Amino acid sequence: MVVIGAGLTGLTTAFYAKKNGKDVLVVERDSVVGGQMRSFKVGDYIFEGGPSTGVVSHPEVAELFEALGNDVEMDVAQPSSKCRLIWKGNAFHPLPSGLVSAVTTPLFTLADKFRILGEPWRKPGTDPNEKVGELTRRRLGKSFLDYAVDPFLSGVYAGDPMMLPTRLALPKLYNLEQNYGSFIRGTFAKAKLPKSDRDRKATKQIFSAKGGFGNLIAALAKHVGADNIALSARDAAVSPLPEGGFEVTYSDEAGNVHSVTAKKVVTTCGAYALPSVLPFVKKEEMDKIANLVYAPVIQIGVGLRNVENHHYKAFGALIPSKEKKDVLGILFPSACFAGRAPEAGETLAFFIGGVRHPEMLQWTDEQFVALVNDSLHSLLKYPETVTIDEMRIFRHEHAIPQYQESSDDRYATVKALQQRYPGLYIAGNLRGGIGMADRMKQGATIGSEC
Repeated sequence: MVVIGAGLTGLTTAFYAKKNGKDVLVVERDSVVGGQMRSFKVGDYIFEGGPSTGVVSHPEVAELFEALGNDVEMDVAQPSSKCRLIWKGNAFHPLPSGLVSAVTTPLFTLADKFRILGEPWRKPGTDPNEKVGELTRRRLGKSFLDYAVDPFLSGVYAGDPMMLPTRLALPKLYNLEQNYGSFIRGTFAKAKLPKSDRDRKATKQIFSAKGGFGNLIAALAKHVGADNIALSARDAAVSPLPEGGFEVTYSDEAGNVHSVTAKKVVTTCGAYALPSVLPFVKKEEMDKIANLVYAPVIQIGVGLRNVENHHYKAFGALIPSKEKKDVLGILFPSACFAGRAPEAGETLAFFIGGVRHPEMLQWTDEQFVALVNDSLHSLLKYPETVTIDEMRIFRHEHAIPQYQESSDDRYATVKALQQRYPGLYIAGNLRGGIGMADRMKQGATIGSEC
């Protein structure tokens, strides 16, 4: 079995396949494993170069950590992570978490606060391609779109709620309305459903790995085995064989061409890389897969030595698009997980760019330094004496896939190709969800099937 791509999905797939007694080779273009998922120890801080957190939304998350044993430990976020901040006007305000805060919050209009009382009795939508923004405005009101859903979509997808169909981008939310007629009624009804012991492993908690996600990647790579991972493998290409199975070719750093035959091949690379990886697929079919839009994201890790007791006890802070700031949001990793910063300081993660501002990918380091310096005081209100101690900039051109209406054709094409070429699995975040838990679930499922 050959797995193309040594990110979280690829390594999880290889881990479970090897655990089930299969011979596995992971082919990775980069010189290190992990894809975008890497952790960096910079002085007294831990910065994530890619995803900073995940949600235990599938039991496969807990099961993967259990299967890896003592090689890595899940790090569950501290209770303060339940607080989310939203910028409005000239300050951050907590997103309501209860009846009192929902009534008193300045984030939503009085009319929409009353409007939400009628949400359980509104008719479900009939347009399967209704965008997240349209659905929110219809059921909850414009202020909920502007100051809850818009920043939420920026935080999850770095995307635009008026471009993402709810059915594809937020299927659980879509199904609440379609199956129960209401978000509120659906939430209460699902909470009453019986759960198995395995279901209860999906705790919905925010998680990372002790010391950063890089330790999860290292543990997976250790179990897969260095001898089973080919790094700096360029020009990887798959060809189906007449008698069944596949030939996979790639070049190493010295330019030597390697050829491997396998009964099963799993691709976990981005959709944009698939035309060269699967050259046997007809262009009209491949175009339906490779046209996936990705949001570019610039992630900036910032270490502050001493915040002078100006600690943020929250998961993060999001800035709605209508506030017209150059920052999508800021996470507070050291408020969620121990050991990410000195006791008197903090570790921050700034997120910039997204589908609305792809041009920011071309900004210089100096421009980002200036933006962060200004944001520390204008947004986060740190005293002028609080300055940057350490900073790292991570640019991701293809950060987060946008599940737009073209996704239907992509899913159908992937299904057709997998049926036509038994043993071929086209995986990765081009389908099946973009979260850490989604990647683990997909990898565990395919690895166990293979």
